[in-house]
Amino acid sequence: MRSTSPRESVPTMTPAASLVFTTLLSHGPLTRAEVGRRTRLSPAAVTKAVRPLMELGYLVEGVDEEARPTVGRPANLVWVDGGRALFIGMKVTGEEVIAVLADLCCRIRMSRHVRLTGREPEVVLPAITSLVQELLTEAIGFGVQVRGLGIAISGDVDRADGVVRYSPFLEWRDVPLAELAATATGLPVTVDNDVRALTVAEHWFGAGVGLSDFALVTVGAGIGCGLVVHGRVVSGAHGVAGEIGHLPLDPLGPLCHCGNRGCVEAIAADPAILRAVRAATGRQVTDAAEALDLAHSGDPGFRAVYARAGEAIGKAIGSLVNILGPERVIISGEGLAAYDLFAEGIRDAFAASAFGTAARCDVMTRPLPFEEWARGAAATSIQTFMGSDTYEE
Repeated sequence: MRSTSPRESVPTMTPAASLVFTTLLSHGPLTRAEVGRRTRLSPAAVTKAVRPLMELGYLVEGVDEEARPTVGRPANLVWVDGGRALFIGMKVTGEEVIAVLADLCCRIRMSRHVRLTGREPEVVLPAITSLVQELLTEAIGFGVQVRGLGIAISGDVDRADGVVRYSPFLEWRDVPLAELAATATGLPVTVDNDVRALTVAEHWFGAGVGLSDFALVTVGAGIGCGLVVHGRVVSGAHGVAGEIGHLPLDPLGPLCHCGNRGCVEAIAADPAILRAVRAATGRQVTDAAEALDLAHSGDPGFRAVYARAGEAIGKAIGSLVNILGPERVIISGEGLAAYDLFAEGIRDAFAASAFGTAARCDVMTRPLPFEEWARGAAATSIQTFMGSDTYEE
């Protein structure tokens, strides 16, 4: 498989240029003066950062006719030309691969899904390759190059080395996914943890825009968390910062796949809820959707399991807020389908565990389909391409 040349017209980014680009991506169009105020760069530094990106066509400057001042010339605005480049983003689950073709502004142009027949790398990689080939073909109609591929996957992912260290849902260990996918597709590949990738998208375009400190907590097949601290996505020294799913809450609680007992994930993730429902009611419930239907029908045994799960999530969020003090916690993930059953437990446990003014933290829900997770993967590819990685150890 051959892509268009990834080296042609690739910008050489200084830290200032990266900062200007991401500022315009999230907040543009802006005047140069507004860019300077937001980035705290001098007018000369803004001009120096903007010029090469304009020469390559990634930024555009023009007149905003609708914002004409009463006296003098109309204001010139700078913005990102979304149509200048394309990127592919993929979210890999245990059952399927969701792929999107996104532009430089990370707007989804089209999406594709493919079901997986197995979870082994030998099965998943051909599915990824096939989707890339399909989207590369579709990209021809846009007349611009696909510049990179981002892959989001659950678990302990080493972005710098492109290696999936451990993904419990896929049962992968030490899989060099970036190298394998790059060889198979011919594209530059960025591999990252799926929740962290989604956090990048929320930071740039979603409920985290304009916030210096926030957390994204995901509930569903697992319990994940992405962190933004002082305007930067935090991965930690070992790449696993934010793993609140493995906060141990009950030393006598259910066994977690990590080897500990009573982790949040062992109580509140979908597989844990299914196990608890079966144990509490004696019914052989087949999946999360069936358990949810039965809980909504009013069965007290089912509802008690969800209440305990909500309590575990609320305690975890309380601990997170006490330690980091974010302005906002965003709760998302496929598990939000059960939020009406979780909500009271989350609220009460959070209120009880948050210390002092930490309880003022804005806790909100934001349903996001898997296409948005794939969009987050595309955002990580844009980060790599533009040299605007905002991760911090």
